[in-house]
Amino acid sequence: MYSIDLNSDVGEGVGNEAQLLPLLSSCNIACGGHAGDDAIIQRTIQIAIAHNVKIGAHPGYPDKENFGRTILDISTTDLRKSLIEQIQTVKIFAERQHQKLHHVKVHGALYNLAAVDISIAKLIIDVVKGIDDQLFLYVPYQSVIQKESVGVLQTKIEGFADRRYHNDYTLVSRTLPKAVIQNSNEVLAHIIPMIKEQQLTTITNDTLPFHIETLCVHGDTPKAFQILKEIHLGLKGHQIEIC
Repeated sequence: MYSIDLNSDVGEGVGNEAQLLPLLSSCNIACGGHAGDDAIIQRTIQIAIAHNVKIGAHPGYPDKENFGRTILDISTTDLRKSLIEQIQTVKIFAERQHQKLHHVKVHGALYNLAAVDISIAKLIIDVVKGIDDQLFLYVPYQSVIQKESVGVLQTKIEGFADRRYHNDYTLVSRTLPKAVIQNSNEVLAHIIPMIKEQQLTTITNDTLPFHIETLCVHGDTPKAFQILKEIHLGLKGHQIEIC
C-alpha cells in the first residue's frame, strides 16, 4: 500500500477553502504576507479542524502586490522579522483553537529561492527552529533547503501535482507556457509515477529519480477543486492512501 500527504496552499483570498479542505490531509495557510488576513486565517483553521486537516503556516515575501511571486528587495533583518511574525500569527490562532501548528511551507519566490540559495535556506531554517523545533518543514526534492535541514528540522519532501519541472528539479516559471498543468488527466499521469515509481517526467520528457512525501495542488489554480476530486479518484484506483 502506498501513501501520500496531500496539501494545498489556502487562505490566499480565493475563498475555496470549504471545497478544498475536505479533500486534503494538510493545508498551508497564508499568513498575511503575500496574501490573507487574520479573519481568513481563523476561518481556514476552523475548516481545517472540522475535517481533521493538519495545519501549516505558509509565509512568503511581504508583498501582496506581486502575490509573493517575485523576489523582494528586503534586508535579511526585515525578512527574518516578517517571517517570524507571519508564522507566529498562524501558530497563535491555531493554539487559541486548541490546535498545534504542524508545519511550515514557504511560498512562491521565497520557496524557489530557498531551493538554490544557501543563505536564504539557512535563514528560513533558523526562523522555523526558533519558533518550534518540532515543526515539519515542507521542502523541494534535492534542494539546498532540504540538505541544510538534515539534523536540524524534520522535513517532508514536496512535489507539485500541477507544475512542470526542469531537469535540475526546479519548477518551470509560471511565465513560460505549459508550466502549470490544468488538465486532470495530465495531472494524474504526472503524479502517479512520482508516488509509485519514484520517477519524474520533466518538461523535456526526460525521466529522473524523484522522491516525495507530500503532494501539493495550488489552491489558486483555476480548476483546483476539480483537479483534487480527480486526484482522489485516481489515487484510490492506484491503491494510494491519502494520510
